[in-house]
Amino acid sequence: MSKRQSAKYKLDRRMGENIWGRPKSPVNKREYGPGQHGQRRKGKMSDFGLQLRAKQKLKGYYGDVTEKQFKACYQEAARMKGDTSQNLIGLLEQRLDMIVYRAKFAPTIFAARQLVSHGHIRVNGVKCNIASRRCFVGDEISLGSKATEMALVMEAQQLAEREVPDYVTADGNTKVALTRIPTLDEVPYPVKMEPNLVVEFYSR
Repeated sequence: MSKRQSAKYKLDRRMGENIWGRPKSPVNKREYGPGQHGQRRKGKMSDFGLQLRAKQKLKGYYGDVTEKQFKACYQEAARMKGDTSQNLIGLLEQRLDMIVYRAKFAPTIFAARQLVSHGHIRVNGVKCNIASRRCFVGDEISLGSKATEMALVMEAQQLAEREVPDYVTADGNTKVALTRIPTLDEVPYPVKMEPNLVVEFYSR
């Protein structure tokens, strides 16, 4: 499991956006970037800069995804039929930790990853501790018996800031199923994501 080396909210401030839509984000109070040069005037960004920023924002949103994992995800999306940017979003949303997050089993994507890696999640009734595991349409994702009593899970299920999307169907409070692969428009991002710029970045 990769370990996040920097404070996650630094990414919010670097991008100048509350990318997870969390009420505790420092961007809500300070929209400028971190560090001593954060408040200086920014020049016009180059095309490469815009593409890199879009890639960093999308990769950052999905938690502790490494550059190697993210690039491999893009390469697989490029091999698939159809629109590469839509394929990329579909593959990222099929990650087990992301479905756990979408199901409101965890309050943040980082907590969802930890929940999986600690063995609290079942896929089709079988324990799985690989956060990057790819789930398929029809797969059932459920909480383990101990997880149902965890304060973290109870807190997540009461969050008013986000809802369970249509492509994840809930069966009670402890089980969900992936019913279809979502398109970009269906994914409830708190900020605008531009996977087309990510495709341009990698296809240079």
